[in-house]
Amino acid sequence: MNVPIYQQVLGTDFARLQPELQEYFSLVPGSGRYGIGEGTFDVVGCRQEWLRPLLRLTSSEEAFFPEYGENIPFRIENHAHQDPFGRSSLTARREIRFPGRTRIFQDTTSATIRNGSPQLVDYVGRYRRMVTDLNLSVTPEGRLRGVSEASRLFLGPLRVPLPAPVDAKAYAEQWWDPAGGTNGKHRIQVKVIQPQIGLVLVYAGSFDYRLRPYTGRSAAQSFLPRYAQPDRWENRV
Repeated sequence: MNVPIYQQVLGTDFARLQPELQEYFSLVPGSGRYGIGEGTFDVVGCRQEWLRPLLRLTSSEEAFFPEYGENIPFRIENHAHQDPFGRSSLTARREIRFPGRTRIFQDTTSATIRNGSPQLVDYVGRYRRMVTDLNLSVTPEGRLRGVSEASRLFLGPLRVPLPAPVDAKAYAEQWWDPAGGTNGKHRIQVKVIQPQIGLVLVYAGSFDYRLRPYTGRSAAQSFLPRYAQPDRWENRV
């Protein structure tokens, strides 16, 4: 049965999400459609000026970036597919349009089985060198909350778990705001916090979302447009 990966993990709690969120997270491989969101980040990037030169060194990974701005337009595409290892996955590609420079932030969230239960793991960046476990929950208001748990780096053949004192956690919340704009809007807020240095990255804003049909080889469950594919895939968790 082709069940959306977020529904696999949330189980019956998926029905507690706001209906608009259920639709947002209902893409499945082989559906022939992908999602497009366009909107504005009220705030996005790294607020700590001293940290930005360090983030500039890793900006080519398309996971972190040194810029910070307010009222920054962005676009996100969501593609449901099977990854090369047969896992049901959702790849997100974000274009953040800072003045004079567009930054790409991409990741693939894949469903795996751990201790007999479905679990989501998130591979971040164009080379998918970092992976984190995702812990999901639904708030009483029907919002989706996600917290990234233990992170690992894949450096060639090495699998390097990040110890808790240096690991950064991402705290995300997404919801539907019926009062946003004329017809309502999706809203998202994400904070990446490292215990030693504090807030590393933040983005919060609103966007409109729609589904669009693929063309060509759209029915294949493994189909993912070339521009949305990472430079390498990672099977290890």
